Amino acid sequence: MISKNMKALVEQSAAISALFTEGKRMRQILGKKNVFDFGIGNPNVKAPLSVNKTAIEILETMDSLALHSYTDSAGIFSVRQSIAESLNRRFEEEYTAENIVMTTGAAGGLSVILKVLLDQGDEVLTFAPYFSEYDVYTANAGGKLIAIAPNLPSFLPDATKLEEAITPKTKAILMNTPNNPTGVVYDEETLKKISGVLRAKAWEFGTTIYLISDEPYRELVYDGAVVPYIPKFYENTIVAYSYSKSLSLPGDRIGYLTIPSSVQDFEDVVFGAGVANRVLGFVNAPALQQLVVAKCCDEKSDIAFYDKNRELLYNALTKYGYTCAKPQGAFYLFVKALEEDDVAFVNKAKEFGILMTPGRGFGCKGYVRIAYCVARDTIERSLPSFEKLAKAYKE
Repeated sequence: MISKNMKALVEQSAAISALFTEGKRMRQILGKKNVFDFGIGNPNVKAPLSVNKTAIEILETMDSLALHSYTDSAGIFSVRQSIAESLNRRFEEEYTAENIVMTTGAAGGLSVILKVLLDQGDEVLTFAPYFSEYDVYTANAGGKLIAIAPNLPSFLPDATKLEEAITPKTKAILMNTPNNPTGVVYDEETLKKISGVLRAKAWEFGTTIYLISDEPYRELVYDGAVVPYIPKFYENTIVAYSYSKSLSLPGDRIGYLTIPSSVQDFEDVVFGAGVANRVLGFVNAPALQQLVVAKCCDEKSDIAFYDKNRELLYNALTKYGYTCAKPQGAFYLFVKALEEDDVAFVNKAKEFGILMTPGRGFGCKGYVRIAYCVARDTIERSLPSFEKLAKAYKE
C-alpha cells in the first residue's frame, strides 16, 4: 500500500492527470478536430534555432567524457558566471557565479530553496490564485502553505491581507509574476507595499522572512508591460527562474536560482542549495542544457505568437459575454465561470468539445483557466463552441 502522504498527493494531482485522459477520450468520441484542449500550459512555439545549433555544436566539439560527467551541485561555474553577467546587463546588478545555482527548472529550484529554508511546521504564504503544485513543494519540505484570498477583480496581491496573515511561523512568501493562472503582472507600487510589510513584520517578530519569486514567465509580457525586478525592492528575495517558457524548453528541465548577496545568511543559503540539489535526488542540473542556456540566455521565443493568440481569444470571449481580466503576461486567461460551480462549468464545456482547468485547483473557485499556448487554428476553430457554450447559459 502506498503511503498516506503519497495517496493525498495522488488525489490532489488527479484533476491534472484527468485532463490528459479526458482529452484522449473526447478525441475518440468527437474526433480530433472537434476537441479544443486548453488545459495544459505546454508551449506551442518552437525553441529559437540558436538553441538547437548550440546543442549540436557542443556535442560535436566538446569531449564526451567531460560533457556527460557530473557537474558541481550548484552548476558549472562558467555557466553560472554567464547567467550572472546577463542579469547584470539587464537589471544593473553586480552578481557573480556565487549568486547563481543551476536547477532542474523553476520547479526544481523551488523544491531546493524550500528544502533549504523550512523547518517542520514553518509557514509559507502565497497569493491566490496560485500554481497548484506550490502545495506539494511546500509539503515536501515540511512546511505548510497558506493562501491569501484573491483581491478581486484585479488579482493583484493585497498588502493588508498579507500583513494580517503573517505570524511568527512565517518563513517565506512565495509569489509568481507574471502570474499563472491570471497572467497579471504585479506592479512596482504593489511590490513596494509588500516589501514594507515584510520588513515591518520581520522586525516585529524578530524573524527573517524570505520572498521567493517564481518567474518562469518573466519574458512573456505584452502591451509594453514591465516586470519589476523584485530584488530591487526587498533584500531577502530569492528568484526561481526557468527556460521552459522563455526558450520553449519545458522538457529539458533547466533553470536557476538567483540568491543575492543581501539575503540573510547568504553563504549558508547558497551552500545549502547545492546540498539540497543532491539530497533531493537532482544531483545537478542537466550538464548539456546548462552549457546550452549559457550561450542562449539572452534569446527569446516568438512572444508575438502568444500575443496574437491572447488578443484573438480575449476579444472573442468578452464579446460573447465572458468576464476576464486581460492578461499582461504568461499565456493564460483566467475566466469567470458562467455558474458558481467551476467544476460543473468545466464539465458543461466538455459537451462543446472544450477542455479547461477548474479554478479551485489554483485556490480560486468560480473561475477557469484557459491556456492559449496552442496552435492558432485551435483557437479559431474553438470560437463557435465558446459562443454556443455562452448561449447555453443565457437560454
